[in-house]
Amino acid sequence: MSRDPRRLRAVSGPLGSPVKPPSGHVFRVERTRGPVWYAKYRLPNGRQVQTKLGPAWTERGRPPAGYFTKRRAEDWLRDVFDQARRGTLPGMVVTGATFADAAAEFLRYAEHDRALKPSTLRGYRSIISAYLLPAFGPRRLEDITPGEIERWRTSLRSAATPPRTRLANNTKNRIVVLLHGIFVRACKLYGLPVNPVAGIERHPVRLTGDIEVFSPEEVWALVRAAASEQDAAIFLMAAFTGLRRGELVALRWRDVDFAGSAVRVRSSYSGGALTAPKSGRVRSVPLAPDVARALDALSRREWFTGEDDLAFPGELGSFLDGSALRRRYAAALRRAGLRQLRFHDLRHTFGTRMIATADIRRVQEWMGHADIQTTMRYLHYAPREDDARLVAEAFSVEGQAPAPIERAAENLAQ
Repeated sequence: MSRDPRRLRAVSGPLGSPVKPPSGHVFRVERTRGPVWYAKYRLPNGRQVQTKLGPAWTERGRPPAGYFTKRRAEDWLRDVFDQARRGTLPGMVVTGATFADAAAEFLRYAEHDRALKPSTLRGYRSIISAYLLPAFGPRRLEDITPGEIERWRTSLRSAATPPRTRLANNTKNRIVVLLHGIFVRACKLYGLPVNPVAGIERHPVRLTGDIEVFSPEEVWALVRAAASEQDAAIFLMAAFTGLRRGELVALRWRDVDFAGSAVRVRSSYSGGALTAPKSGRVRSVPLAPDVARALDALSRREWFTGEDDLAFPGELGSFLDGSALRRRYAAALRRAGLRQLRFHDLRHTFGTRMIATADIRRVQEWMGHADIQTTMRYLHYAPREDDARLVAEAFSVEGQAPAPIERAAENLAQ
């Protein structure tokens, strides 16, 4: 092992204040697979840090990414000292907390302070348990660096699945976004000077904009194949109103305005809890005659027809079991001989049909989209019969008839 005898020192604190500066040096270690550069430095609180920088570059020319020359290693250490002078060096703060502590605090904050939906909290807990705690759980918050997170992000996969199992980039990004949120909370609560996830790039995601939907004939085939009158009404209403499954389950008779041909969406039920709709606002959706007739038939049953009763109740008038509804929906698809589309695709069916007849603002209001960009995914389903004529007019040449394609082909052959 060879060491560089020169030591690098930070000279002063902000505005020349008397601050005990960190000191340290870089050194090269000979390994079997090649030399490696390290840095070792002492923080103002007396804590010593030693970190591996990367393999040493011993060839001529500019070193590739990830490799270090002596000069590049010294520049890295100078940057550490600069961060120390600015007060942004993570290791200068001792939080006394581990990542597991920060994750638990984030979940408490999300549940009690922000009152997030149970389904959202379940997703957070699942990601933290499967991906974040195995990677960072016992680590001190101040020891987790951007470089470490970047390496973890690059190799991200499920800890509970075989090594070759790959996660979709969209899933990886959700995991990174949650990690970022945990550190945002940790910076506020524990005094971390910087969020080590702030500069981490997201995985590229290719959005096709393609949506699978039912045709009107398929919707009616699904309704006819339903196992009960209530299921038939739910399937029909999902397609004709665009309500989410949780909003259908939470619908009460007082929300159905037969005289005004409208349904008011006031709440949603999922994960065993009743919450506000996803947009956070009550909205009104048109009630088509076919759906009104189906609901009117249900309202004439013997039980659960009061104003406060659920329109689609489960056993003894309680909330309908969402998992059981999904199973009956899948069975109805099989009986009808239809494609195995998701229940949520009934909502997409509403969006694609409505964008052809109503303006985008009304579709946004009916579907409860907080952001109009979400509604715009349906725009390419709107029929535009006039578009071809507009293109033809744009390329027309005055006084010249367009040559037949056959004539153009003959000219090329000659």
